[in-house]
Amino acid sequence: MHIHNLGTNFRKKESNNLIIPTIMAEYNMQELNLPNEEGKRILYPRIKLYGQVDLNTIASKVSYGSSFTKGDVVGLVQAITDEIAYQMSQGYSVKIENLGVFTPALGLLKDRERETGEEGDTKRNAASICLKNIQFKVDKELLFRTAQSCHFKRSVEKFRQSSQLFSPQERLERATEYLKQNAFMTLADYCRLTGLLKTSASRELKTWLENPETHLDYKGRGTHKIYILRK
Repeated sequence: MHIHNLGTNFRKKESNNLIIPTIMAEYNMQELNLPNEEGKRILYPRIKLYGQVDLNTIASKVSYGSSFTKGDVVGLVQAITDEIAYQMSQGYSVKIENLGVFTPALGLLKDRERETGEEGDTKRNAASICLKNIQFKVDKELLFRTAQSCHFKRSVEKFRQSSQLFSPQERLERATEYLKQNAFMTLADYCRLTGLLKTSASRELKTWLENPETHLDYKGRGTHKIYILRK
């Protein structure tokens, strides 16, 4: 059997003395975009992902160690996800033991302004509401099982901070291009586009707003603030 060489370690299974290869996940220490209160750098561990495993790979492995065929596993997972989707559409969160809880999250359709809660403000009806996301909270048992199987080693490669991928001017250009294709941009959108953390992104957007040449403007306030192109 071929074992992908990613820093393979070995452990002995006590029940029959089999030697089972254990793949060691790699990590590195990444610096936060902002220093702490004393001005010192803050480092935190981040796992290095080798790729993404899809359903077909999972189904093949489950099939190999059970009486289920690969098709059985794929079909069952698809049936379960269909039922999860239906239950959430009916207003329920869905808990799968040893996996986690799925909860639907709503938002507004594009071009719909948020309610401010102020008297006389436009109220949003059901036609303006859409399913924006599905939140997932992992079950403690899955977290425990994953932690039990973790074997880490420090990577020889260094992470590159996502905020360093673009210069300030490039970040402005990405925001401008985004707003040419979308009616507005949120702080979260800007974070996703640029790789900045919320505090840094908010500070940079404030700088852009103060410069008329950027053509950026905003509506709303606080958590309801959105950014638009100045007409």
